[in-house]
Amino acid sequence: MSTASVTSGSTASRTDADLIGSNKRFYDALWSEAKLFSPKRFNTWPLVSELAAQTSRRLEVAPGLRPRLPLEGTQFVDLSVPALAELGRNGARVANAMIGALPFRDASFDFVCAFDILEHVVDDEGALGELARVAEPDARLLISVPLHPDAWTAFDDFVGHYRRYEPDAIRDLLARHGFTIERSAVYGMQPKSSKLLDLGQWYLTHQRARAMWWYNRVFMPLGVRFQKALDFRPGFEPGPGVDEVLLVCRKAAV
Repeated sequence: MSTASVTSGSTASRTDADLIGSNKRFYDALWSEAKLFSPKRFNTWPLVSELAAQTSRRLEVAPGLRPRLPLEGTQFVDLSVPALAELGRNGARVANAMIGALPFRDASFDFVCAFDILEHVVDDEGALGELARVAEPDARLLISVPLHPDAWTAFDDFVGHYRRYEPDAIRDLLARHGFTIERSAVYGMQPKSSKLLDLGQWYLTHQRARAMWWYNRVFMPLGVRFQKALDFRPGFEPGPGVDEVLLVCRKAAV
């Protein structure tokens, strides 16, 4: 295992198979009832469109129905069949696979994107190794991760997280696989109110139909509409209270 910290007693003993199973059940159910949101609706679009204009062979891993890269011309990989079916209906190129076993040749892509995924797998070393394998020299990697084990909440358990990262741990993990962090920004759409999160979890568990109605028609549209513009800074030096970051990385050239 990498130097990343496992942050919860309830997750430390779970195997990769346990996490894969629980994540698949949770996200299959979620994506079966959720709506696809266009990449252009997210605050990542200015960055993505800039990088997409400089690249031609793009891969996004585990997008669910919240893809950040353009649907046209991007290869998408996900474990969730309902998510892949909806992406495919909207013109995306899709493949059913896991981040630890990507079905592509070495150096196949010059732009790789993986949002909210490393924290879900036990073997993050192997997962990032696969991203590095399929990325060609000088490729860009766009990746988001949650920070600080002491920021762990019941929400992390609920959505199937295995860890949060200390800043030095994610920096070292990326470096071991040949990635340099060029710039970073505070990131995340998770509500700050723990009471709101608890309420949302209760409704998803006990009154799912009602919860999904509000999620699709109210909370997700409002969350997207009121996103703050991403403020990128050179390198990666997260300030106090930052619990999730978006990292723009470059793979070392040969």
